[in-house]
Amino acid sequence: MDRLVCEKLTSMTDAQQNHTPDEVREAVEDRVRDIQEVPAVEVIVTTAVHLMSAAAVKCGLSEGPDAEEQKDLDEARKLIIALAGLVTAAAPEVGSQHAGPLRDGLRSLQLAFREASPYPDAPGKGPGEKYTGPVN
Repeated sequence: MDRLVCEKLTSMTDAQQNHTPDEVREAVEDRVRDIQEVPAVEVIVTTAVHLMSAAAVKCGLSEGPDAEEQKDLDEARKLIIALAGLVTAAAPEVGSQHAGPLRDGLRSLQLAFREASPYPDAPGKGPGEKYTGPVN
């Protein structure tokens, strides 16, 4: 189901290529009807997973020989901050069965960021720690 949500959210502009305005409007209305069937918790969790995946790559945690080349700690910081805000804000709404694993993943990324950083942030000053508190 997560893949379906992503496809629906990211393919809205695909319908605009080589189509009349009426065809585009109809395609958008169809997709809106489809996305309205997806529970909010699935959209939130899917978004969080995408942020986690992107942050992991930017922290240099991807597999393969080019993992170090993909590392970009400035980008990772932004993604982790966004993830921390989302997880913190959404936790009461998504329930503990979803919030717990999201918090665990966020904490792991915060620790990975600290480990990957040549000049680690002071405790409580790392990415997202404004929302989560210090991570050790």
